[in-house]
Amino acid sequence: MGWTYRQAGVDIEAATALKKRLKELVKSTFVPGVLGELGGFGGLFAVPSGFRDPILVASTDGVGTKLKIAVLAGRHDTVGRDLVNHCVDDLLVQGARPLFFLDYFATGRLVPALVEEVVTGLAVACREAGCALIGGETAEMPGMYREGEYDLAGTMVGIVEREALLPRGDVAAGDLVLGLASNGLHTNGYSLVRRLCLEEMGMRLDEYVPAFGRTLGEELLRIHRNYEPLVRPLLAAGLVKALVHLTGGGYQGNIPRVLPPGLGVRIDPSGWPVQPIFSFLAARGRIAREEMFRTFNMGLGLLLIVAPAVEERVRELLAVRGEEVYRAGLVVEGAGVEIAGE
Repeated sequence: MGWTYRQAGVDIEAATALKKRLKELVKSTFVPGVLGELGGFGGLFAVPSGFRDPILVASTDGVGTKLKIAVLAGRHDTVGRDLVNHCVDDLLVQGARPLFFLDYFATGRLVPALVEEVVTGLAVACREAGCALIGGETAEMPGMYREGEYDLAGTMVGIVEREALLPRGDVAAGDLVLGLASNGLHTNGYSLVRRLCLEEMGMRLDEYVPAFGRTLGEELLRIHRNYEPLVRPLLAAGLVKALVHLTGGGYQGNIPRVLPPGLGVRIDPSGWPVQPIFSFLAARGRIAREEMFRTFNMGLGLLLIVAPAVEERVRELLAVRGEEVYRAGLVVEGAGVEIAGE
């Protein structure tokens, strides 16, 4: 009897059965515009009507080594939400709202319960974002991953009127940099965090940390925030000149991406409270201040660049939603990002 694909480690029948179970989860995210059913060679989505000059915006991202924390903790319902929300925020900083999402899940051996947990997180976040999960890829690749490990990535497509694209061209010296709080680390800096906490300090994920008010694992798996519902009314009112999603590269790597030539930003960290996780990492790891701001979001997940004249209106609109706004810095003449106190 000859070899089969199953003997090589790939169980096509099990994968097919899994996809059937996931079908209802995926359908729960469908919004007007979705065409066809899950299972085709590609997802179909009709471009919404009512736009005068629409631009499609696409973003692809992953969760990074935060996945290793999920695997070690045996909890997989948060990383899908991290991924979707990260992509939503990447579209948001260009003014776009999400339309649809496709995921890529790869592992050495399919464990149906694990995959279902991950996809449940994806579906929850897509429903919250008003975004359809219209397809993706579930790859079983023996020998590529250690037992229990997997990779997760996704692509999101959104839409925006050309005239509403961000950043605007009128960012100027004297504009304010306002910040919205993050939910902990979000999805960046985990390689350093794992090395410090789990290897150097020998901490356990189930270890309760009084400074956090939760276990280490719970702190590290806090979900990346979706800022779109908060910021959309500000965009509709024309109050925002630019947005910065503080992801990999931190302040120094992300802020310059939205500034015109000849402008920089001076960040004043005294303008917002530093969350315990960042103080903990800086102290225990003896991490230099500049490195902290280059690696982590330091408690702010999204920055808004606005004219001073609209600051109070921005605060009012966000206060209605229970969101506090922090004065994080100022746009200045020059180049680069200066962290006050360095």
